[in-house]
Amino acid sequence: MKKDLISVKDLSKNEIDELLELAQALKADPSAYYEKLKGKSLGLIFQKPSNRTRVSFEVGMYQLGGYTVYLGPDDIKLGTREATKDIAQTLSRYLDIMVARTFLHRDVIDLAENATIPVINGLSDLLHPCQGLADIFTIKEKFGQLEGLNMAYIGDGNNVLHSLLYAVSATGVNIKIAVPKGYEPDSAILSEASKIAKINGSKVELCHDKESAISDADIIYTDVWVSMGQENDREKRFSDFRNFQVSLDLLKKARPECVVMHCLPAHRGEEIADEVLDGPHSIVFDQAENRLHIQKAILLQLLM
Repeated sequence: MKKDLISVKDLSKNEIDELLELAQALKADPSAYYEKLKGKSLGLIFQKPSNRTRVSFEVGMYQLGGYTVYLGPDDIKLGTREATKDIAQTLSRYLDIMVARTFLHRDVIDLAENATIPVINGLSDLLHPCQGLADIFTIKEKFGQLEGLNMAYIGDGNNVLHSLLYAVSATGVNIKIAVPKGYEPDSAILSEASKIAKINGSKVELCHDKESAISDADIIYTDVWVSMGQENDREKRFSDFRNFQVSLDLLKKARPECVVMHCLPAHRGEEIADEVLDGPHSIVFDQAENRLHIQKAILLQLLM
């Protein structure tokens, strides 16, 4: 039976551990895995522009010996130029695996339900599982463990946070979420993550005070205030989020050894100050690099 990656929730604790171990091996010795996917083809079905997701998957597939086809917004118009189920069935005849980066989460689900090849969620309005997996890989790389660490997430309750919630709750990381009122994460996902965390001996907490969230944090995580498709709400969001910047003053109130994470792209001077993003606490570009290694591990696990 074919396996998809639509959500981190789809993975067991053992499967996550195996992915992290494989990503570490790939990072340590990329040449040992060259041509493991020789003759395999990856399709990138993207409705949204991309830097890290596109480049890391293309380079990753190349390093594994495979080939990538990029199909952008003007190439395939899911559900408009052609029915999504027809696209899924057609591409299944040409490709071995596909990554979908869409506005609507439903489009990723429709592709997965109708494709006979594995489908990876490369980002939707609900979830960003590859990012969440890269995040916990980076944290484990920096701290040598996951269980018992404390994360503070400051910002918008968006798709990145949703996948982060599933990832940290499955691996024993405690998380405190500080968001403006009205910008909380999806209530069902928050509830699920809380239950998963309890099983794994960790906690998920929601608050509206960033100082409280960072007081005992090992990791501070933030993301943009205005995501793709929300540009019309920019003025209101700026007003609502103005007190939620990860600034140098805020960082001084955190643990001296804490690290700062951001999934990128960053809006410098908005959700994060330049001196924080470029400072000694930032592991943002290690985090970006690790998208390559975790996605190579995902490709191998789904195709071998």
